[in-house]
Amino acid sequence: MDGKPYGGGPGLVFKIEPIFKAVRVIKNKTKTGKTKVILFSPRGKKFTNELAKKWSKLDQLVFICGRYEGVDERVAKYIADEVISVGDYVLNGGEVAAMVVIEAVSRQLKGFMHDTDSATKNDHAQYTKPEVFNPLKTKNSKLKTNSWRVPKVLLSGDHKKIAEWRKKHK
Repeated sequence: MDGKPYGGGPGLVFKIEPIFKAVRVIKNKTKTGKTKVILFSPRGKKFTNELAKKWSKLDQLVFICGRYEGVDERVAKYIADEVISVGDYVLNGGEVAAMVVIEAVSRQLKGFMHDTDSATKNDHAQYTKPEVFNPLKTKNSKLKTNSWRVPKVLLSGDHKKIAEWRKKHK
């Protein structure tokens, strides 16, 4: 990092030289060309599950995580293969964004999840026992009912109706 950046910004910006050297060393140690360098930035392209699937086929991902004011813009222009954002908000740094990407990509790797379908299935509502839950009433409670029930169709054993219910309640 280096004091005030060119352009008059108030904070610290990561310098290009150490990032360039680190990425060069990492890429030189990679035996295949299946490496992608990712820079996290609120200005980047939105990260999606499709990207997670695509990146899971690579041998290596290199993450560049800025902090506060970020990194020298030449990193985005010349070093990073892609500039990625994980949402419509600004974080203090890219570390949390990197964790999101690591988890999403890892779920796509064969053998990572016990249930391989869970990496690709659309989510649906889930219920556990008890069949009927009675929440405690409090003085300021705004509850509409005294008991919360598991939908009857889920208890029916009719797998066709259950599948239809799940489609409706994603």
